[in-house]
Amino acid sequence: MTAAASVLGPGRLRPRPRNRELGLLLVVAGTLGAGSISLAATWSAGGAVPTSPGSVFADPVALAAYLGALFIAHAAFVLSGRRTDQILLPTVGLLGGISLLLMERLPQNLVGGLGLGRNQLLWLVASIALMAVIGSVVRSDAWLRLYKYTWAALGVALLLLTFVFGHDVNGQRLALSIGPLTGQPSELLKVILVVFLAGYLSENRPLLMDESTRLGPLRLPPLPYLAPMVVMWAMALSVVVVQGDLGAALLFFAVFLILLYVATARASYVAFGIVAFVAGGFVLYQLVPHVRVRVDIWLDPFAQASGSGYQVVQALHAFARGGILGTGLGAGLPAVGRLPPGGIPALHTDFPFAALGEELGLVGIMGILGLYLVVIERGLRVAASAADDYRAILAAGLSLVIGVQAFIIAAGNLKLIPLTGITLPFISYGGSSLLANGVVMGLLIALSDRGVEPPRARGARPNGVPAGKGSRA
Repeated sequence: MTAAASVLGPGRLRPRPRNRELGLLLVVAGTLGAGSISLAATWSAGGAVPTSPGSVFADPVALAAYLGALFIAHAAFVLSGRRTDQILLPTVGLLGGISLLLMERLPQNLVGGLGLGRNQLLWLVASIALMAVIGSVVRSDAWLRLYKYTWAALGVALLLLTFVFGHDVNGQRLALSIGPLTGQPSELLKVILVVFLAGYLSENRPLLMDESTRLGPLRLPPLPYLAPMVVMWAMALSVVVVQGDLGAALLFFAVFLILLYVATARASYVAFGIVAFVAGGFVLYQLVPHVRVRVDIWLDPFAQASGSGYQVVQALHAFARGGILGTGLGAGLPAVGRLPPGGIPALHTDFPFAALGEELGLVGIMGILGLYLVVIERGLRVAASAADDYRAILAAGLSLVIGVQAFIIAAGNLKLIPLTGITLPFISYGGSSLLANGVVMGLLIALSDRGVEPPRARGARPNGVPAGKGSRA
């Protein structure tokens, strides 16, 4: 069997209706349409010039293009005939639509090219297309399962390339440029990490569950199998030291510990990992200046409210202004993205949650967090019904990497943890983030396939009973 055949799988499929997905997409379309009308009304009342003057929608072309991409993805899933999850596409579609409305609302000159809103639209459409292709076409996990060490080597190579050739963004070495393209390798690295961990943990799950090495009151994994934990710990801390990326380090290590617990159900492993991470973080606080700055800002941002703590202070003010119901789409501070008075620098990448908290209020951000919980729930449902340990751990990891990333950036915006440099999945501006998350959701949808229904015999009823042979009502 060729590599392509092992990925695509055999068999010819028939189109299969996805009525629940279609119904939810219609709800998404109505919700985004109402949001676009609200944004246009706010612009009109405030005397601002909408993207399309005279239109009842904020940007009808962008909205139509985005909704068109969602319904085309739905059509692709219908034509593929697969019995895959019907909740994930509408959930992601609503998150992406909220992002589109937010980027239309912010100053368009924050980025070059077509402007903030249209650039984000292009990346969103590309992410949805990638998700639809992977979810429709990929039918086997062998190409991930069999080459997990190759994927791990690729991830390490990406990390080293970023260390050596990457360039700084706001004091953090996050971006890597290849020709005209610039992206954040940490976004792709999180996918590679989950693929490798799923392979490693599924292979060694019996030993990790049953064998242990005692260290005082703790029961640790057998020493030969402790090495991957040490490597993960060292990699997470090296990301902090060299790249200054607290968010990626926290994401990688958190996902690792959660998957370790999912695979073994042994809380002692997680406790040991947390203690080791906290100890390493304390050492870095003493030795690495930018770690000390981030922690100090977290502890008391008002001590440097006009300096390094400015972003956090303004974010807290934005949440306070939003209250329970919010100020309304487009009715937040007009100086967003600028320095005083009132704006939040890098809002479109690092602080979209604060902007949504101001304009949608507590109810709105609780709804957004609820959407991420839906992603986690659907992923864990796929994991629970998986055919083997590898698929179960992979599905759990893919959903948790989205959920954990969302809650890390939300907690940073709310000053619950030190501020991190990662993005809010499907909402923050950025191509590499959207594409990587599109890959994650595409794989999760592919893993959710419950098998293709066999063709019905001629004259059979939908339940498979030949006509005239069933019992009478």
